[in-house]
Amino acid sequence: MKIPFSKVDCSGNELALIQEVLESGWLTTASKAKAFENQFATMVGVRHACATNSCTSALHLALEAVGVERGDKVLLPSMTFTATAEVVRYLEAHPIFLDVEYGTSQLSIGIVERGLAFHPDAKALITVDFAGQPAPLFMDLCHQQGVKVIADAAHAFPARLGNRMVGTLADVTCFSFYANKPITTGEGGMLTTNDDQIAERVRMMRLHGIDRDVWDRFTSDKPSWEYDVKAPGFKYNMPDINAAIGLAQMERAEEMRSARQKIAELYLDELSGVAGVDLPISHVPYNNHAWHLFSLVLNEKAGVERNQMIEWLAEDGIGISVHYKPLHRMTYYRKHYDLKSDLFPNTEKIWRGNFSLPIYSLMTEGDAQYVVEKVKKNL
Repeated sequence: MKIPFSKVDCSGNELALIQEVLESGWLTTASKAKAFENQFATMVGVRHACATNSCTSALHLALEAVGVERGDKVLLPSMTFTATAEVVRYLEAHPIFLDVEYGTSQLSIGIVERGLAFHPDAKALITVDFAGQPAPLFMDLCHQQGVKVIADAAHAFPARLGNRMVGTLADVTCFSFYANKPITTGEGGMLTTNDDQIAERVRMMRLHGIDRDVWDRFTSDKPSWEYDVKAPGFKYNMPDINAAIGLAQMERAEEMRSARQKIAELYLDELSGVAGVDLPISHVPYNNHAWHLFSLVLNEKAGVERNQMIEWLAEDGIGISVHYKPLHRMTYYRKHYDLKSDLFPNTEKIWRGNFSLPIYSLMTEGDAQYVVEKVKKNL
């Protein structure tokens, strides 16, 4: 590919911090993971940050910690990656799929209100900060019905809604540090909350349900072998090698976000008014958006189908992806819950024409101009 869909930016202090981990002899969860959690919590402005080995793990822990159990209902958008829904099934609960707003590919207040009206017995709502834009605030609405709000912010660090950072806008927020995300640890995630009880439960359940983590056991005066198992937990902790990468990435988080914003603004300027293309709508200032994705939709004026556009752009050496094939179209969920496409009109409209252009912090203005030129040529 002349211009890949994504490219990892590790041009900071990653090697130096990884070297410190290797020389320390502590490769699993230890001082670097603790430092990563502390710095993340400080930057976000939240009481608790719990590092995990993936965002999927964080979402699973979040649902378990807020009390989702077998048979419960959890509202979430169909326009999302499968992890958002699969963690609900881990607990033998049921995902209730909702349509999204055209233009943002997110839940809206009105959509959530209708979802709560149809499912007043819902236990939780999972919002998705699609493409890196913070979802609207749903806390007041949901809390009126005793519904907990979990934010899937896999795309959204370090985005803001007004003067508040993502990570403080829900009962629990889950971040992804997968290789193509705005900051990365290779594989990894983070869970943030201001709820002391949720944080305590998450810290215990992410490491086998043991009441003391490894670093505590080997740095405490209390014997390392002395611990208790309080619940049948999981193995979801983040090793120090990954945390070291995260610490280096955080030093440049805003720099990399700003670089993505410049590419997004170029796309918006150059493709604005182009017939056949519906551009993403931002309800926050551009400098509050994480710009993990730049996802647009080919409409009925395009004169070309989405799959053909992707094929032509690939021939031009441009990496393209699709976000997402909706979950109501996936075999498991479609058959298990007898889902019909006409229940999701906006999601279907997006799905028929959506594709995502390359956007990453190492991308140059020339790269972006080349992408725009080829998109316009192929319309």
